[in-house]
Amino acid sequence: MHLDLSELSQLAPIFRELFKGYHVSRRDPELYAQLSNFQDQYRTLFRALGFELVCDTRGFYYFVPALAAAAVNQTAPRLALFPFILVEHLADQGRDPVAVLDGGSLGRDELPSLLEKYRDLFIQAEVQTVEELEEKIMRRMTQLGFAGEENGIYRFLPPMHRFLDVCLSVQQDRDLAASLHSVLPLPAPVLIDDDSDEKLLETDDPLDLSDFEEESEEDAMARAIAEEQETDA
Repeated sequence: MHLDLSELSQLAPIFRELFKGYHVSRRDPELYAQLSNFQDQYRTLFRALGFELVCDTRGFYYFVPALAAAAVNQTAPRLALFPFILVEHLADQGRDPVAVLDGGSLGRDELPSLLEKYRDLFIQAEVQTVEELEEKIMRRMTQLGFAGEENGIYRFLPPMHRFLDVCLSVQQDRDLAASLHSVLPLPAPVLIDDDSDEKLLETDDPLDLSDFEEESEEDAMARAIAEEQETDA
């Protein structure tokens, strides 16, 4: 593909933002329009430079790995932890986590109760005060394009879907595991008297092939023929 760099008028600011881990969305109309109009050209150029440009169909662009910069890597565990906490917090309140994280909002006045409720988890992320919660998590999320803040209200932007997808995937795995655990029959053990010559433990496991372990190939063939004859009769 021939690249006309004169068309890529926003190359410098786009690369600068993407390189530091920022997610370009419709909130950045000029950069977003440039990426949308010349998506293939930008993808080809960035790939040649060693970066993979991803266009999420829900309306945002980012680099893979998106958290490439060292400064971002230091905060990645906090950013990954917060959506999980928020999903559980919203569910406990009877609020739809998907609706909130998909373009909804969270008030700054909700942060103290959130911190208190999940203090042990926040401490692991080196967040112990509301100020640290705002500085290390909320402000970082706004800097990376996951949220916007205005008048004490944090509004979540389309890139939050990256975190939301992970949360939903984990929840689906948990639901599947719980479902399999409750639906699949487990072999029921039957205890035999100690004085009995029978096995100490029997099961109704259909995969228990112990009765046939000593059967020879000739015996197995004869048994199969006999069973087939009984069926035909």
